[in-house]
Amino acid sequence: MKTIRNIAGHLFAVYALLIFVATMLVVWFPIWLISLCKEPLRAKLLHKVFRGWMSVYMPLIFCPVSRRGKEHFKKGERYVVVINHNSLLDIPISTPWIPGPNKTLAKAEMARTPLFGVIYKAGSILVDRKKESSRRESFARMQETLDMGIHLCLYPEGTRNKTSEPMQPFYDGAFITAIRTQRPVLPGLIFNTGKVLPVDKKFWALPKRVRIHFLEAIPTEGLSIDDVGMLKEKVRTLMESYYIANKK
Repeated sequence: MKTIRNIAGHLFAVYALLIFVATMLVVWFPIWLISLCKEPLRAKLLHKVFRGWMSVYMPLIFCPVSRRGKEHFKKGERYVVVINHNSLLDIPISTPWIPGPNKTLAKAEMARTPLFGVIYKAGSILVDRKKESSRRESFARMQETLDMGIHLCLYPEGTRNKTSEPMQPFYDGAFITAIRTQRPVLPGLIFNTGKVLPVDKKFWALPKRVRIHFLEAIPTEGLSIDDVGMLKEKVRTLMESYYIANKK
């Protein structure tokens, strides 16, 4: 039975990859054209394309997405959205289902991937984590993104959670940006992407319904850089408690 399950998982991974490539080729040219536009128009148009793409792709691989908490996004406000990170699926889930255009911080080296790199670069703020100058520049670009009326979507764990714990420790970056810009932090929790693409298996996947829940925003007005640690732990505690209580 275990052998059959392993074979089925590998076959499903092949199917999901083929469908991803096929649908990516459909949207590639529109995304390339949109990437030539200036911000914030680029982000607004990309958000519509990404949402349409993933609204087709996810059901095709039998992983439909449901969303809860859209009402926590207030009209006219821009948020630093912080999301847990369990899988490579998290970015294509979170980016389209955040209400409104948004950008995420992404590894610069991935932008060099043929074809996919164009899509990856178009909707991201690229950073080379090995270079201090690149990290400084990314902070400036995140602040500019919020000033343009675009949400930030950040993964404060830094990398995919490969531990047995619900969440890894958070880095400071998202919370420094939120305090510097005095923008509220809005927590988001993604469920089941770690079951679709388990970190302990190579090229193996399982169809599963995916859920994304947004929680009430946490204001940062009046906070200073000295409050980064407090804000970070407050958000992490809230997210971890909610994740444990709602995972299935």
